[in-house]
Amino acid sequence: MAAPGKAIDPIPQFEVKTIIPMRIGDLDLSFTNASLWMVIVLLLALGLMVYGTREKSLVPGRLQAAAEMMYEFVASTVRGSAGNEGMRFFPFVFSLFLFVLFSNLAGLIPYSFTVTSQIVVTFAFAAMIITTVLVYGFYKNGMHFLHLFVPSGLHPALTVFVTLIEIISFLSRPVSLSVRLFANMLAGHITLKVFGGFVTMLLGAGAYAALAPLPLMGVVAIYALELLVALLQAYVFAILTCVYLNDAIHPGH
Repeated sequence: MAAPGKAIDPIPQFEVKTIIPMRIGDLDLSFTNASLWMVIVLLLALGLMVYGTREKSLVPGRLQAAAEMMYEFVASTVRGSAGNEGMRFFPFVFSLFLFVLFSNLAGLIPYSFTVTSQIVVTFAFAAMIITTVLVYGFYKNGMHFLHLFVPSGLHPALTVFVTLIEIISFLSRPVSLSVRLFANMLAGHITLKVFGGFVTMLLGAGAYAALAPLPLMGVVAIYALELLVALLQAYVFAILTCVYLNDAIHPGH
């Protein structure tokens, strides 16, 4: 929150700060606030799955129901997008879904750090997905994988042009996948910070304090929207991963 009379600066909440400095030569391996929240997110996801499924009750409790619901949701998404053969990638997709989901949700806690608001994190995930697609695509299909870039039934005069478009489209996937998640998290948190700053400024503005409930209602509405966006972006990230993996499994058009 911004103090009265001070400018609202929403950017510091995204700054990566060193907690435990650590360097090996020119390589910076410091433990940062981003590292801390990655560990927290990992522990939250592991806690849900381990403690939620430890009893395996016929009538599930809340944690078990949540764990089973997430499992079935991602499993149905993988089957629907990549077929039964795509289930070999289920652990990979499920892990990505849980990490992105818990990172998005944890970022909504006041004074926390949103891991998925860092472009380096989202791009690393996107690059890992595309690398997996390429490696498995060539492993399973050999040079037939290149048919992904050459649609069947195409007129010879259009082959070069369409193939170029397909290659550019494929190469843009990690960019669009990473920027979509990063931009949604960044924009939402900036908006929350700005509206929260308005509340503080109006409360400290004397005669204008009566207007403070207006941006406060905006904060509540945006927070609810951000909760929906956090869930939706995790789903979008998972289903696009499945779609891209399906290209490695079935590269023919």
